[in-house]
Amino acid sequence: MSAVPLPPLPPAPEEGYRPGGRSIADIVDREHQQLLALLDQLTGPDTTPQEGLAVLTAALSRHLSAEEQYLLPAARAALSNAGERVDAEINADAALLGVLKGLSDETLTEVAARVRRHVEGVGALVAELREVATAEELIRLGNRLEIAEEAAPTRPHPGTPATPPWNRIVEPAVGVVDKVRDAVTRRPTYLADLPEPPRG
Repeated sequence: MSAVPLPPLPPAPEEGYRPGGRSIADIVDREHQQLLALLDQLTGPDTTPQEGLAVLTAALSRHLSAEEQYLLPAARAALSNAGERVDAEINADAALLGVLKGLSDETLTEVAARVRRHVEGVGALVAELREVATAEELIRLGNRLEIAEEAAPTRPHPGTPATPPWNRIVEPAVGVVDKVRDAVTRRPTYLADLPEPPRG
């Protein structure tokens, strides 16, 4: 029996069934690379459009929300020595969201440093989770992560709950409000909205 917590899922139709989708580990690794590439663009010598800050804010807000809903609880349950590290990542996420709330050219360097620490810390948990979870579990968690990201807030809300079950209830509700504001203001929120999306 696996220790990796999965949301309620329908039973597999037959033995050897492999769900469709991408592994949560692959998704998180790719998003980390994209975030780092966007930060390189924003902190580089070339002038970056102001919408880059809006996209970074939205991408990070969605990413952290989804990780806290599915990746970090899975790591806590599956890895015997991960409890304190998961707590540290949740605390670091709250601090990052706090700085992100006032993101500007002046605070970008601090945000970049915090994101790089996040990538290192969470990346280590992802590598360990790959070792103990089955491919099917990682894919099912990946499917849940992608759904959570689409419903997640696009702005930082450091005061919202950061652990299940409450974050899985509150974050989508806050996300709806954010998306309405984004639509009204025509705020860009995806990497593809940028004139030159970063490659990661």
